[in-house]
Amino acid sequence: MKKRVALYPGTFDPITNGHLDIIGRAVKLYDKLVIGVARNDAKGPLFSFDERVEMARELAESVAGDTEIEVLPFEGLLMHFAEKVGASSIIRGLRAVSDFEYEFQMVGMNQRLNADIETVFLMADPRHQAIASRLVKEIAKLDGDITPFVPELVKARLLEKFV
Repeated sequence: MKKRVALYPGTFDPITNGHLDIIGRAVKLYDKLVIGVARNDAKGPLFSFDERVEMARELAESVAGDTEIEVLPFEGLLMHFAEKVGASSIIRGLRAVSDFEYEFQMVGMNQRLNADIETVFLMADPRHQAIASRLVKEIAKLDGDITPFVPELVKARLLEKFV
């Protein structure tokens, strides 16, 4: 029987409880989940490429269940990476209606690039819908409490960045 492989891509700068919630939902649906940590220097990430991959690796195992999880760095076109890892689906998390317009455009373009790879949208748990990495970094920088938004490992690393 062919393995059902999905790809969950993102910059994960940093990985949040919202990301982990989506990973936890995706592992219920697939035999293997590849977490693709994207190099996107244009976004000006706070954490280095290696730091983001390392944090994702450390945290993904906690929600893996029986599903095989592989965390891989990538750069370039998402669809090329999806093909390379043998993904039949791309997982995208939706927080709010504002996410939908951008994601809708991406699906249209990705379908034109490879119609065999489906995009699957998973809604974040309501407790995590407001979490955005950008906002978590801003709260941490301004000495706010980020405990509800990120795992302890990420909290510690974020606080190191702002001391």
